[in-house]
Amino acid sequence: MPDILFLAHRIPFPPDRGDKIRSFHALKHLAGLGRVHLACFADDEADAGHLPALREALGNRLGEAHVEVRRTGKAAAAARALLGRRPVSLTAFDSPSLRRFVQRIAARPGLAAVFAFSGQMGQFVPAGPRFVMDFCDMDSAKFAAYAKSGPVALRWLMKREAEMLFAFERETAARADASLFVSEAEADLFRSRTGLADVRAMSNGIDLDFFDPDAAFPRLAAEERGLGPLLLFTGQMDYRPNIEAVTAFARHVLPLLPGVRFAVAGRKPAPQVVALRGQGVLVTGEVADIRSWLAAADVVVAPLGIARGIQNKVLEAMALARPVVASPAAFEGIEAEPGRELIVAESGDDQAQAIARLLGDPKAARALGAAARVRMESSYRWDSRLAPLERMLFPAARKAAA
Repeated sequence: MPDILFLAHRIPFPPDRGDKIRSFHALKHLAGLGRVHLACFADDEADAGHLPALREALGNRLGEAHVEVRRTGKAAAAARALLGRRPVSLTAFDSPSLRRFVQRIAARPGLAAVFAFSGQMGQFVPAGPRFVMDFCDMDSAKFAAYAKSGPVALRWLMKREAEMLFAFERETAARADASLFVSEAEADLFRSRTGLADVRAMSNGIDLDFFDPDAAFPRLAAEERGLGPLLLFTGQMDYRPNIEAVTAFARHVLPLLPGVRFAVAGRKPAPQVVALRGQGVLVTGEVADIRSWLAAADVVVAPLGIARGIQNKVLEAMALARPVVASPAAFEGIEAEPGRELIVAESGDDQAQAIARLLGDPKAARALGAAARVRMESSYRWDSRLAPLERMLFPAARKAAA
């Protein structure tokens, strides 16, 4: 069994947020190909404490692990980055102790491959073993978008981050044996800007057994759900694109839908999100089981203005057979037929009209959700999505087997 080094910017467990979902399933898949050693960061001590549960989830197929709580704050990272002429994203995730762990693992003769998850981890990849870089999204493009629309005082810093991070992304991809992005649109964008050829799309999958409409999970009590039509947005609620999406929706779209309530379900709601409570808006914070809220919603909305890669929130809702109304940005990269498996609407007026039609025609809403579930079953199983990893990491073994 070959040794594989797995690098991640956040411990890949539990798989309850976008990045952890993808990293966990990638790690689980690789653990079936060899002995995997893990080097990663954690948000806090509680996050780091998930390591025993991760080992159990992998059937004890995990080798050595270094899980380090990241303690560099944004302000300190920005100051160090400016002095060191480096991207803030790399400075925030730098660590001598993690480097030492990687060097020790790399010194072993059995290390055959490295899989790095998220661009920040490219700085730790040792020379020698075969190397696959999973960028997931083109983060430099996200910062470029922030530079155009964010607070004026931060636009220069966002522009600097976009330019410096892009240079690092290009350099990292040039030395990788394969570079992955979560959608063909992201991969195309990166190819067009770098001129590099070995850039591939590897979309996310979905846990179809977990997100099954007929699975056993807690259902919301009538008093918790409330009366009348319910719209739902899910996601990490201290993340800027999510904050901007729900704020704009609550202010500009919800007033066009009298009598309709809007629930925002997700951990760490920012102050701007908490301030939306009242007047038809419910902010739940972290919930025990997101399926409970998805199943209770009449329509799930994803009105994102800025989005990179694949939106797991959309896949989860579709897998649970919920009717979805998504913005073009939230729909990008999803293999589904607009109008039959979900609704794509750009402007606030268009979103309100699409939602009103679904609420007024429950039969059509159910048909949309049922078609969405069929699409997820046919196209989004994790095993098929991750199958190409073996030949990327071990091409010689595949040729020998053939």
